[in-house]
Amino acid sequence: MRLLLRLASFLVLTVAVLVGTVDAIQSVAASAPAMTSLADAMSALGPDALNWVHALQRTDAGPAIWLAGLQWLLARPAFAVLLVLALLLWMAGYKKRPAAGRFAA
Repeated sequence: MRLLLRLASFLVLTVAVLVGTVDAIQSVAASAPAMTSLADAMSALGPDALNWVHALQRTDAGPAIWLAGLQWLLARPAFAVLLVLALLLWMAGYKKRPAAGRFAA
């Protein structure tokens, strides 16, 4: 299980770096900060992802606090959300070293 969590963390981190690189290139080209929101990044994946994002944004999808949190998350920069997700996955797959040391019985 730890291996899968670490692998997922690596993949999400790779995507976050790619999205951040694209944002940096667009910012330099436009001479102004340009950051892709998570909703825009997900909708760029294709029509199925766009339909999924629209389904999440429906008003009857759940409680108001869920919708408010989801709207807030989808408006954040994609690279930042993906970096936080990669960190959470890495923390979930982290193996803590024994407190007694390496050669403890």
